[in-house]
Amino acid sequence: MKQHFLLDSSITFLNHGSFGACPKPIFEEYQRFQSELENEPVQFIQKKAGGYLKKAKEKLSKYVGCQPEDFFFTPNPTIGINTIMRSLNLQPGDEILSTNHEYGAMDRTWTFFCRKSGAKYVRQEISLPIISKEQILEDFWKGYNANTKVVFINEISSATALVFPVKEICKKAQELGLITIVDGAHVPGHINLNIQEMDPDFYTGTLHKWMLAPKGSSFLYVKKEFQDDIDPLVVSWGYDNEMINDTQFLDYHEYQGTRDISAFLCTPKVIDFLEDNNWKEVSEKCKNTVLENYQRFCDLLHTQPLCPVSKEFLGQMASIPVKTKEPLQLKELLFEKYKIEIPVMPLNGNFYIRYSINAYNSQEDLDRLYDALKEIIATTDLIQI
Repeated sequence: MKQHFLLDSSITFLNHGSFGACPKPIFEEYQRFQSELENEPVQFIQKKAGGYLKKAKEKLSKYVGCQPEDFFFTPNPTIGINTIMRSLNLQPGDEILSTNHEYGAMDRTWTFFCRKSGAKYVRQEISLPIISKEQILEDFWKGYNANTKVVFINEISSATALVFPVKEICKKAQELGLITIVDGAHVPGHINLNIQEMDPDFYTGTLHKWMLAPKGSSFLYVKKEFQDDIDPLVVSWGYDNEMINDTQFLDYHEYQGTRDISAFLCTPKVIDFLEDNNWKEVSEKCKNTVLENYQRFCDLLHTQPLCPVSKEFLGQMASIPVKTKEPLQLKELLFEKYKIEIPVMPLNGNFYIRYSINAYNSQEDLDRLYDALKEIIATTDLIQI
């Protein structure tokens, strides 16, 4: 599969999780839409784009398990969460229950909101290592009280790469009358997703990570009962539109001035590529490689796995705890000297080397990382054993 990707062949790329990687056939489709836009911008934007967008949404809706009228495309999940955040009518003292494993940009989003509204963002501790799904649920709900109004949780943690039992959390939150917001940035194309079965109130996911779409392609799903309450992040032509094209919800959020939506329009090609290349099978092989190597790396660094080595908690990424006082220096050394692109992730005062495995990776890539870390341990003081 490596031949399909545009990645620099001189780099061992073990960081798909950050921004993804786009295969050549999908990138060519992206460029084709951009060329069509530039050939006749007026006709493309005013007449053609709506039909292309409808086709893309119909295809994606079947892939993620929801109706096309219940979501709109966004460049990234951060914009999706900011859209929700600015429409929540929380009062001083109301609480948003989350975890201490959330993405840094999301923590900052809720901190901003709470400073403005007087609400409280609760980063409930999920203790490590994970023992079981039941332990995650028990830890999480310890943060609930009478002031809790919203649950916000990532389905896959960026820093720790752990898969959270979001379906169970959504079910209990509904029983408690709470609003549920799920950050599924790492989910589509990575682990199974059926939004209708999960039944959150809000769900955002990314196409440009594990679905291999061009950069800047994500979506925000909103349950019907909340759609009229969500204000557009950008007020533009779709606001107070006298001739509603679809619904007020879609007009508000899809018609936001001049922009290049080519990345969104590639979605049918993206899904066709995944299906034509038996991506579920490819993904399973990648997950097996992740699991087969996890304990090996923990043993090398003299640290413990963050969870049972199982597909219940890990997908195509794994985070290895590393004892270092210079995480940025370690990351740069791995890239500059060893030509390995891999993040050293900070979270709650700890650091993790997170490797991602996709179709273009091989066991040799992980062996190269292993040998590099072994040499760094032997020749520097960047990693403490």
